[in-house]
Amino acid sequence: MKNPRKIFSQIYDRYIDKIYRFIFFKVNSQEIAQDLTSETFLKSWESFKNGNKIENIQAYLYRTARNLVIDFYREKGKVQIVSAENPLIPDPTQNLEEKAVLKSDIDNIKMALASLPDRYQDVIIWYYLDDLPISEIAKMLDRTEEATRVLLHRALNALRNEIGEA
Repeated sequence: MKNPRKIFSQIYDRYIDKIYRFIFFKVNSQEIAQDLTSETFLKSWESFKNGNKIENIQAYLYRTARNLVIDFYREKGKVQIVSAENPLIPDPTQNLEEKAVLKSDIDNIKMALASLPDRYQDVIIWYYLDDLPISEIAKMLDRTEEATRVLLHRALNALRNEIGEA
């Protein structure tokens, strides 16, 4: 049997960026996202090393991350935390005006996304940022693929409305 640490290390390497990005878009703070990402993998490692059967590791990691974000906001009273740093670094060859417009656009999208219900945020992040297929998202949400497509469509419409109002 393979070494559980080695297996989990491979899981960590494969999913760390996706889980971090998912959490970051939820909390909008690099420091908090790093802490919650670490906690996600720590909790998952504890479960993994104790021999708990995990059918879909990706779904398990996202569910753990989502629950930790919910717990974070419960503890903080849903205070909006804004980070001064932006993890999406524009190309340094762009001029200052282009950089300002890009930063403004990214900030508008992040604000609009943050105002959506959690289920809409999740499906948009998973599909468009993490490139997960509808079939995988459906499994994670315990929904049919058709219901997941409808949810994604509604989420995009809600995001467009929020961006249009901004």
